[in-house]
Order: sequence, then C-alpha cells, then structure tokens
Amino acid sequence: MKLSLAIVAFALAIPSATYAQDSMAVSKGEYPNTFSSGSANVAPFTNQSKRFNDWSISVGAGVPLLQSADLTSIKNGNGKNLFGYSAYVSIDKAITHAFGINLQYDRGETRQGWFNTKDSAPDATAVGARTQYDAISILGDINFSNLLRRVDNHSPYRWALHGYAGIGTIAYRTYQKDGNNRQTLMTEIKPFQLGSMFFQAGTGLKFKVNRRIDIEGRLMYVVTGDDEFDGGGDAYSAINKRSEQVSDNFFNATLGLTFKLGKHESHVMWHDPLQEIYYKLDVLANKNQDIEVCKKGDADNDGVCDDWDRQLDTPAGARVDGAGVALDVDLDGVIDLYDKCVTVPGPVENNGCPIKKDNKETAVEVEKTLKDIYFNFNKATIRPESNEKLDLAASIIKENGGNYLLTGHTDIKGNAAYNLRLSKERAAAVVGALETRGINENVLKSRGVGSAEATIPASASDAERMADRKVTVRFIETSEWDSIKKKDYEDAPVKKAVKKVPAKKKKK
Repeated sequence: MKLSLAIVAFALAIPSATYAQDSMAVSKGEYPNTFSSGSANVAPFTNQSKRFNDWSISVGAGVPLLQSADLTSIKNGNGKNLFGYSAYVSIDKAITHAFGINLQYDRGETRQGWFNTKDSAPDATAVGARTQYDAISILGDINFSNLLRRVDNHSPYRWALHGYAGIGTIAYRTYQKDGNNRQTLMTEIKPFQLGSMFFQAGTGLKFKVNRRIDIEGRLMYVVTGDDEFDGGGDAYSAINKRSEQVSDNFFNATLGLTFKLGKHESHVMWHDPLQEIYYKLDVLANKNQDIEVCKKGDADNDGVCDDWDRQLDTPAGARVDGAGVALDVDLDGVIDLYDKCVTVPGPVENNGCPIKKDNKETAVEVEKTLKDIYFNFNKATIRPESNEKLDLAASIIKENGGNYLLTGHTDIKGNAAYNLRLSKERAAAVVGALETRGINENVLKSRGVGSAEATIPASASDAERMADRKVTVRFIETSEWDSIKKKDYEDAPVKKAVKKVPAKKKKK
C-alpha cells in the first residue's frame, strides 16, 4: 500500500516543467534556437533577467478531522464531532506561472472516538483516542486560475484556485482512553522510514491582499496508509476489525498567509502571460500613427539620420557605425579616414602610426627579452619555455625595424673548440626561430664566441651555469652590415673533442 502511494504521489507532485518567465530581449543577429518561441530576441535565463518574484513562505493553522477510520472524528459513537488542531509552514518555489513546488512541515493532533480524551468516559464500553503527528512533505502546486483563465477576461486578478498533491514522511503517537479512564500509548511511528510515508492532496483558494501578502483557505485530504493511526492499536485488534479499510485518512481544513519574497513588484504565480500578450496586441491594433523616418534629415550624408546621429559633422568619406560615429578600429584617437596605420595604435602627431624606437634601444630591449632563452645541455636546441620570449622579441623587431647581429655564448665547462662551435649553432638557432615568427631573413645574422665571455666557474651547478648559455644582440649600421656573414660556421657537424688515453708501457 505504501509503495503504491509513493508512486502515485510522485507522479502527481513532480511533473516535468519548463521555465516560463520572460527574459531580457537581446538580439545578436543569430537564428533563434529550437527552444525559443521563434523570436531572435532571446537571452540566457538568469536571476538578473527575471521580471517576477518566485519564492514565498506560507504559514497556517486549522482543524483535522478523521474521516475514514475505525475511530473517527465526524459523528462517531455519540453523534458529535471531535475537533483537533493543526498547523503548517512551507517554503514555496514557483517554477512557472502555473506550477510550483512546496516543502511543507505539518504538526497537529486529531481527536476521535466516542468521547474527547480530555473528558471522562461516558460508560465502560466507550473508547476515545487522540493522535499527535509531525509530517514533512513535498507538494506540487498547480495554479488552475492561470491555466483556465479566459484571454478576454480583463478584470482584476485577485482570486486564484490552487491544487496540491505530494508525498512525505509522517511520525505519530496514538493514545487510547478506555471506559475506565485509562490512557495508553498504542502506536508510535518514527519518521523517515518506508512505513512512515504518506500522501496528501487537496485544493486552496487564495486572495491577493497586496504585492507581499496572500490569504488562503485550504482543504487537504491526508492518506496515512496505516490502520493504526486512529489509536485503535494493532491492525488485528477488536477496534480495528470494525471496518475493512487499511488506511486511516483525515481531512485537514486550514486558513493561512503567504508572504511573497523578492525585489520585484509581482509574483510569477499572479502573472498571466496570455493577458500580457493580448493586451499588447490590443494596443498595437488600436494604434494608428504614421512613422516618419529622418524628420531632421542627414546633414553630414553619412547614411545615419540626424534623429539618432551622435556625430552630426562626420567628415565626408569616413566610415561610420550605427550611431553615426566615425570608425576608429585601433582606438588610438585617429579615425580610420586619417589613420595611416589603421590596425596599429599610434599618436595623433604621427598620423595614428606608432613612433619607432632608436635601433640601439631596440637591440637592448630584444637582448633583455632573449636573456631568458635557454638551451638544452651541450645542444643548440632551444628549450620549450623560451617560446613566449621568442614571440615577444620577434614582435619588437617587426615593430621597430633595423639590422641586428645575434652573438651566441656558452658556459666555461668543456672543450673550448667544442664550445665555440656550440655557441655559433645556438646563435643561428635563435635567428632561425625568430625568422619562423615572421622576421625578414635579411635583417638578422649570427655569430658565436664560445666560452670566451663566460663568468660562471666550471665548478658551479648546471642550473647556475645556464646563465652563461645565452644570446646577446647588437644593432649594426648599414655600412657595416654587408661585411658580416649570415652565420660564421659551415653546416658540417663537429664532433665533441675526446681526450686520448696514453698507451700502457710493455713490461720488460
């Protein structure tokens, strides 16, 4: 019985729903996706784009009456009704204008049987009972008024009919008082167990007092799924055999308040999107106004009406944006019409082109950048961590021009002739790396000096001697440039020098 109740309740309480609040209209000129309404004016649905509040807190109190049980609250035994008490508090989240989810806590006490347990038993055969309960449930909330409201109904929207259904867990204690006025604890159920699951459904009528407060009357029907809820004791006791039902159920009538949270004027559950759409259509249908384009003309002939032209004196021939402002692609303060370097920022006094640095300063700057160019030990292979520095050095040379000689250096350790060859190869390797980054092959040359200018002793660690494995840069005047070779070595490989081992003397 409990599992069946759980399946039915989940099906009713958690239907699939899509978000229905309006989002801010931001057109990007893209074709609308399949999830939009067909309009290109769509944007991501975020908290910033919401127009309506969607959170609220509800509280209420009322009267529970056992209706389907062996001991009931409605005209049982002595023909009188026995009233208990109930209260609830819930946190409510509106998903759309017609559907929401509520997390609700209920507490109360039912009274049932032949007499009120607060009173003495009228005779020896009379039985009275009371049940104290606490329950937590998740309820689906359907706004029938928004679903069924006519589109031509322009009356104020202050009443709303809601339907609720959900599942939860209930904990309770039942007490029975017999004809001898003895009160006994009959059944105790703990929460959050499979046997403690219950189902409730019902309807509520809300009245909107103002933008913050609603008044609601509810009538819920609670299906406990237990035959012991009424205080009759064990399911096979004499009292619980009086009727064949397997679930003790009760009505719960409450009156409550809903406090709507949020910064917006309206709550989404009180918003009817169809009303808004038809209102806008009516306004458009009744609007009869001829629109005159370019009332003020186009004085600067840039193709943008003076009505919304932000630059009324655009120079003839200048390209403009949608607001009539002359374009300045590189944002250097010189419009494209007068900019000699359209894509590169530069000062106004140089017609929008950058001012080149002195070539000697450029050489110093490039050398400083190449200071962190590192090579693998005993090789002319540039280490990967040097790529970013090579990129920067290439951009500096391309920006300022000039002819430069790159000189390779090695550390002091090893054979001097080998180190000299290695330094030449390293300098040429850096030149090649820069040329692959767009430097003209006629503006860079290389040479090597080996360990002649090394400063770190051979006894130092490899990491320390890495500082001597470097490349220096010098600007070369045009008159001297042609006398320098592209590189100062031939491509034939040079073997590392090997020390000869003296031959052993023969024994006499």
